[in-house]
Amino acid sequence: MISPFVQPVPTAPTPASRDPEPSPESESMPERPGPGPDHLAPIPSRRRRRDIGLVFAASMLSAALASGATVALVPRPTATVAAVAPSPTATPTNNGIVTVAATTGSSVTSVVASDSPAVVTIQTTISEPGSRSGNATGTGIGSGFIYDSSGYILTAAHVVEGASKITVTLADGRTFAGTVASSNSTLDVAVVKIAATGLPTLALSTGKLQLGETVMAIGDPLGEFPGSVTIGVVSGTERSITVADDLTGQPHDLTGLVQTDAAINPGNSGGPLVDSSGAVIGIINAASSSAQGIGFAVPISAAAEVMASAKTI
Repeated sequence: MISPFVQPVPTAPTPASRDPEPSPESESMPERPGPGPDHLAPIPSRRRRRDIGLVFAASMLSAALASGATVALVPRPTATVAAVAPSPTATPTNNGIVTVAATTGSSVTSVVASDSPAVVTIQTTISEPGSRSGNATGTGIGSGFIYDSSGYILTAAHVVEGASKITVTLADGRTFAGTVASSNSTLDVAVVKIAATGLPTLALSTGKLQLGETVMAIGDPLGEFPGSVTIGVVSGTERSITVADDLTGQPHDLTGLVQTDAAINPGNSGGPLVDSSGAVIGIINAASSSAQGIGFAVPISAAAEVMASAKTI
C-alpha cells in the first residue's frame, strides 16, 4: 500500500508552525484521522489539519527492491549556469548563403500565457467538533481550474472533502466563496461553484494520450507559489495506486490514472495537467514521496459524469 507524504498548512506564519515535530499540547491530545480523504493519513496534530498535496509513495520502488535491484543515492552535482540561446531557424537564400534567425517564444510559453488565467487557488476551512476546547479548525490549500465561464471549477475531491468554508482565489487576485456543486471521492473529482461570470476557461482534451507526449502542470504548490508551471511527459496510462483512507485507515484504490514526470508538490492537487495545445488531459491528484518524477492525475474523461451532475444541482 502506498504511504502518504504530508505537507500540512500551518495555522500561524511562524517558523515554529513549520516544525514537523508535534507541540507538547498536540502530543497530549488524542490522535485520530481527519474527516476526509485529503490527508489519506492520520493527522499529526490538530493544528496541522490538511495535506492538500495528497502525495503518495509509489509501489514500483518496493517492487524494484523486492526483485533485487540496487538503489543508490545520487550525489548533488555542482550547479553550472549557462545561457540558453533561442532555437535558430535556418533560411537558405537565392545565392546559397544560409542565414539564421532566432525564434521568439515557444509553445510552452504560449500555453502558459493562455491557460494560467483560468487556474485558481482553493483554500478550505475544516471544523473538527469534539475537541477539548470546542471546535478545532484547520485550513488547507489546493488548486483548481475554471472549465465553464459561469463559475464552474474542477478540482480533486480530496481538496474540498469535509470543508466548512471554501475560498477561491482567481489568478487576477479576486476572491469568491465557493460551494461544492458535485463530488465523487471514488474518482477523486469535484466541481466547485462560485458566483461569477465571464471567467477565463480551459479547454478539455478529447484526444487519446500517447506515451512521451509533452505535458505541463499548473497550480499553487505549497500554497505559496500560485501559477507555478512544471513540464514533463506522459510516463504511463491506466495506472493504479492504493492509498489509506484518511477517515477509516482502510486501503482505497485509485485506478485509470495518468502518470507523469512533471514535478508535483503538495498544493498542486486539483490543478490541471495540460498537453502541448493547452487542453486539459487530467486533474492532478498524487505524487510519490519516495521517488522523483512519479506523479499522477485523474484523466479528464473521468470527470464528465461529475460535471454533468454539477449542472443539475
